[in-house]
Amino acid sequence: CPALCECSEPAKTVKCVNRNLTAVPPDLPPYVRSLFITGNPLTDLPAGAFPAQRLPDLASLNLSGNHLRTVEAGSLALPSLRQLDLSGNALVSFSPQAFGEGGSPLEELALRGALRNHSVLLSLAALLQSGALRNLSRLELADNGLVLLPAGMFSALPALQQLDLSNNSLVGLRNVSFQGLGQLQSLNLSDNSLGVLWNSTLAQFRSLPALRHIVLGRNTWVCDCAIEDLVSWLKESDQVEGKEALTCASPDKMLGKALLKINGSDLNCSTPIDLPSQLQTSYVFLGIVLALIGAIFLLVLYLNRKGIKKWMHNIRDACRDHMEGYHYRYEINADPRLTNLSSNSDV
Repeated sequence: CPALCECSEPAKTVKCVNRNLTAVPPDLPPYVRSLFITGNPLTDLPAGAFPAQRLPDLASLNLSGNHLRTVEAGSLALPSLRQLDLSGNALVSFSPQAFGEGGSPLEELALRGALRNHSVLLSLAALLQSGALRNLSRLELADNGLVLLPAGMFSALPALQQLDLSNNSLVGLRNVSFQGLGQLQSLNLSDNSLGVLWNSTLAQFRSLPALRHIVLGRNTWVCDCAIEDLVSWLKESDQVEGKEALTCASPDKMLGKALLKINGSDLNCSTPIDLPSQLQTSYVFLGIVLALIGAIFLLVLYLNRKGIKKWMHNIRDACRDHMEGYHYRYEINADPRLTNLSSNSDV
């Protein structure tokens, strides 16, 4: 057992808590299954920080509350790792290859309050999208100040059952896809800045067969005409926990009003106009008018075909006479012998 740690071989547990460690102890006992290294000034997890050969049974790893900034490639390549807690760190770099090249059996990942900038969020998204964590069933991303999530971030997590996005600053979910999360049972979106959920997102919620617990409390719901679909979904859905407590945050006249008690007269919305359908109708009408005008024009031409033919002949004869006059004068001007004669004739 390392000098600054407490070990229990019967419980197969090692605890290195608040021991001022700056690196992972190299002499961890090989029997360990649950390892706690918390409250230390640990800043970096280099490759091989937890040797797989020496720690073949390590299943639960708690690294919360340290000062971790970087998680390098291969630093968490453990063959039996099922639970990992990195909460309360200040991560700025998280390698998409942190769990090695062959994937990981990891089932639970906690990153509560650990994502300090957008680049580490993108690295995490790349890791999740790579398929290295296809066994992941629980993901905690609460308390990270997230505003928008990368598109397709959860697309390669078919076993995910619990997703916690609470206490962030999410303003919308339009770019987030929940397709493929057929096992998702719980989704926590409380304490965010959501103003509305659009039909595309609501349709995804309806399509997830196992999703029975959605938490939407303490968001900044904007109760204007755009919230009608959300209100209708809330009234018919049994997926949302505590939906009776959801209230409007704006505008002022709707402040504090329960979403479930909103009706059309409260929102004072006129009948929505389907702009694409309206344009399609206008184009059809314009086509009919142009076709009618063309038909009338052709009919007029047909009824006046003789007059038009005579008029065309007269135009042709006039143009021919005019061109012959020009041709005659050109011949006179071009022949010197006729020039004097032309002048005398003019006189």
